[in-house]
Amino acid sequence: MNKLHIDSVTKSYNNKIILSDVFMSCEKGEIKGLIGRNGSGKSTLLKIVFGSEKTDFKFVRVGNKVLRKTSDRRNLINYLPQNNFLPNNISIKSLINLFLQKENRKIVLENEYVKPLLNKKNQDLSGGEKRIIEILLIIHSKAKFILLDEPFNGVSPIVKDYIMEYIKKMKISKGYIITDHDYENVINLADSIFYLKNGFLKEINHKSELVELGYMTRTTYDNVFNSEELF
Repeated sequence: MNKLHIDSVTKSYNNKIILSDVFMSCEKGEIKGLIGRNGSGKSTLLKIVFGSEKTDFKFVRVGNKVLRKTSDRRNLINYLPQNNFLPNNISIKSLINLFLQKENRKIVLENEYVKPLLNKKNQDLSGGEKRIIEILLIIHSKAKFILLDEPFNGVSPIVKDYIMEYIKKMKISKGYIITDHDYENVINLADSIFYLKNGFLKEINHKSELVELGYMTRTTYDNVFNSEELF
């Protein structure tokens, strides 16, 4: 159960190809980054892998187990959506007890960012506070593979840095696929990068390929990266 295998994912909508025979894999201990322009299908791909989005064809396997139904993914794959998902009118402490197994609750209940919020209700939190709680709930679920869709939405730079370090620290026990509208977040966090354009997924072996593919300009590239740096 140490490898997530995604193959032959095909999705079309109104005769427009969204995803074309997409292949991707992720092993425990890896962080895979998924980048591409808005509307390229990044969120759609993650939802398909999670099982919440219908598709023309897909093959998803964890270890030797082929995942055909959403229920097959229980305790294997978990997904953080772009939008907040926690219900209102329930205290954060109750939500943690509800969402997490007993053995995983303590680390979240005692987290420095969470402790001041335990007696508050979800609707009373800021967007950043909601996001960090959601991320911690997903990371500390029993799932072996975590899909993070725009995890840094609404968080301050300090909290963003904290979350990035937290994910790196926790990757020893899980595999991650992450996408974010800010490609720098993804590139700085991921062990390897995949670029989605016109329905096709391409693994990026060197950051300079992002210029060749038209994802960024040479000036932006020179300002952001060391041209000799490899993934």
